[in-house]
Amino acid sequence: MPASPRVPAPGSPGLKLMNVMTKAQVAIYRRTGGRFANKVKGAPVLLLDHVGRKSGQARTTPVLYMDDGSDLVIVASRGGSDATPAWWLNLKATPDTTVTVGRQRRRVQAHEASAEERTRLWPKLVAIFPDFDVYKQRTSREIPVIVLSPAP
Repeated sequence: MPASPRVPAPGSPGLKLMNVMTKAQVAIYRRTGGRFANKVKGAPVLLLDHVGRKSGQARTTPVLYMDDGSDLVIVASRGGSDATPAWWLNLKATPDTTVTVGRQRRRVQAHEASAEERTRLWPKLVAIFPDFDVYKQRTSREIPVIVLSPAP
């Protein structure tokens, strides 16, 4: 399988195009109740709501996920970039949020997986999206695995 392309540089035309495509994916997902724009290379996609930690602006990002019992698991890979995805920085600042899976909207609370959780979850994540291992090789940072648990 060919490796996924790298994330474009900040401010580049490639990143601007990627942002337009992301907004289109969110709009299609919402309009169709998740029937379309719901997979990337066969891996399922949810819509993650988060609030900009600096701007306070509400944002929505499509993110690959995996079910783990009542939890959802996502990966802050940013395509193997050395930069952390803004959505993860935003979630760390405000871990209580909502996600949309198909037509279902859920309240969740985010936390970074413990070392034990990560050891158990990483192989399962790679099984649903092998590019995660490619991304891991591209960066010197440990790619965060985030667990979204149902909000109390």
